[in-house]
Amino acid sequence: MPNIRYGIVIDTKRCVGCHTCAVACKCENNLSKGIWWNRVVTDGGTDMDTPSGQFPNNHKKYYTISCQHCENPACVKVCPVGATYKDPETGVVRQDYDKCIGCRMCMAACPYTGVRSFNWEEPKYSVEFSVGDADVPPHQKHVVEKCTMCWHKLAKGEEPECISACPAFARTWGDLNDPASDVSKLLATRSHEQLLPDRGTNPSVYYLL
Repeated sequence: MPNIRYGIVIDTKRCVGCHTCAVACKCENNLSKGIWWNRVVTDGGTDMDTPSGQFPNNHKKYYTISCQHCENPACVKVCPVGATYKDPETGVVRQDYDKCIGCRMCMAACPYTGVRSFNWEEPKYSVEFSVGDADVPPHQKHVVEKCTMCWHKLAKGEEPECISACPAFARTWGDLNDPASDVSKLLATRSHEQLLPDRGTNPSVYYLL
């Protein structure tokens, strides 16, 4: 068990589904066309931003979903070359593009649909120059990608870009193993849930109810 276990707590009462976290992630990590590491889904109707139920008893709630950086990640267990691995110091689930052989077994094993993507071709971009942080590893053809919890920023003692970009202050990041951290205090005082807890992965992303 690492001394640090970084995690994210998302307040579903504050989240307004503005997609700022998703766009900030895409820019910061210089993601190519069609690739999103963070996405927003609506818990309500079948389409984005549509509520469920009948007026005036409607219901709508947003969930922002990315890699859950599980304490017991199913993806790590199935990767045959160690390209998907959990950092022993922080608990962050990482991806080594240079080792990845494109077998996509991690995608098949992950219970959280859509949090990983595969580059079938050379990455293509909307602009002719790179955006985001210069320390982001170059994207490659025939590899799996996912949220890195902005590893390049963590290495410099900074928080992930989606945290600082959220205009509603709905996202909090910190050490789940530290009872004095903001994330631990929120979980101690608010009811919360994890996605698919029955899969035994113990995600490091929590949603406040």
